[in-house]
Amino acid sequence: MSRFWSRLAHELEPYIPGEQPLIEGLVKLNTNECPAGPSPRALEAIAAAADEGLRLYPDPQAIALRSALASYHGVEPEQVFVGNGSDEVLAHAFAALLKQDGPLLFPDITYSFYPVYCRLFGIDHATVPLDGAMRVDLAGYRQEAGAIILANPNAPTGVALSRAEIAALLDEHPDIPVVIDEAYVDFGGESAIPLVASYPNLLVVQTMSKSRGLAGLRVGYAIGDAGLIAGLTRVKDSFNSYPLGRPAQAGAIASIEDEAYFQATCAGVIAGRERMTRGLEGLGFEVLPSAANFVFSRHPDHGGAALTAALRERAVLVRRFEAPRISDHLRISVGTEAQMDRLLEALAQIIAES
Repeated sequence: MSRFWSRLAHELEPYIPGEQPLIEGLVKLNTNECPAGPSPRALEAIAAAADEGLRLYPDPQAIALRSALASYHGVEPEQVFVGNGSDEVLAHAFAALLKQDGPLLFPDITYSFYPVYCRLFGIDHATVPLDGAMRVDLAGYRQEAGAIILANPNAPTGVALSRAEIAALLDEHPDIPVVIDEAYVDFGGESAIPLVASYPNLLVVQTMSKSRGLAGLRVGYAIGDAGLIAGLTRVKDSFNSYPLGRPAQAGAIASIEDEAYFQATCAGVIAGRERMTRGLEGLGFEVLPSAANFVFSRHPDHGGAALTAALRERAVLVRRFEAPRISDHLRISVGTEAQMDRLLEALAQIIAES
C-alpha cells in the first residue's frame, strides 16, 4: 500500500467485479451479461453518433434520453435521472439520499456493492437476514431506520418481491427514503415504477446493461419524485457534469424505441433460464425460483468451491461467493443455448466422476 494514500483509501474494501479472463473457448456465465446482442437500431445510432461531433461535450442534462425514458415509463422528464451505469446512479443515491441519521437497512445477502458504498460515504448500516427460503423478510424491516435499499429481484439469489409487497414496505416507512434496485426486473419481476406517483420517498433504479444488452455502453437511470431526482443531480453536478457521452445517449434512446427487440430478448432469456433450471434439477441441483437472468443453485452432495474449480478446468466460468450461508451456491448466468449445453455437459461429467 502507498504511504501517500488517504486514510479513506487505506480503509476501503473495494467491490470485486466478476472475473473477465482471457481463456480460449471460454463459456462465460459469471457476470450476468445478456446472451443476445444490443438492438441493431442501437448499434446504428451509436455508430452514427461517433462522428466529428465527438469534439463537443454531450448534453450534460441528457434531455433527449430523459424524455425518452419518461415517455416509456409514463412519468415526467424531471422524474428521471441518468448516469454512467446503474452503479454510478446508486452511488449518487447513497450520497444524496441514503446517508441519514438512522442506519441504512438492506439484506444480509444482496448486491455486495452496498456495503462498499457505505464504507465509501461513511453510512451507518445494518443488515436484515433473508428468511430460510432466501427471500427478503419484510417483517425484519419493522425497526428504526434512516433509509432502506433493496435489490428486487435480489442478487445473487434472483428471488423477487411483488409490487404489492414493495407497496406494503413503503406504507410502513413513509418518512424515510426507500431505493429499489431493479437491475434484473425485466426478466419476470414487477417494477415498482408505478408506485412512484403515490410514494414521494421511493426511488427506482434500473440499467440498460442486462435486458438491453448494453453493458459495454454504461447507461443506468433512476425514476422517482422530482425532489429526489434534484438531490441526485446536485451530487452528480458536484462530481461529473458529463457522465454520458454522445454515443451512449444515442444508443440508449434507440434501444428504448426498439420495443419489439427488447421484448424478444427478455422472452429468450426467460426461456433459457427455465431450460437451464430443468437441466440443473435433472442433475440433482436445488435451484431457487429466479426472476433474473441467472439462477442461484447448489448441489447437496458437492461443495461450491470444488464445483467452481472443476468447471473452470473445463473453461466454464460461473460466480461463487464466500459468504457463509451461500458458499456452496453457484450463480449461473443465462447464456446461449450452446453455452448452457456446455455447462450442463460439464456438470454431468463432474458429478459422474466424483
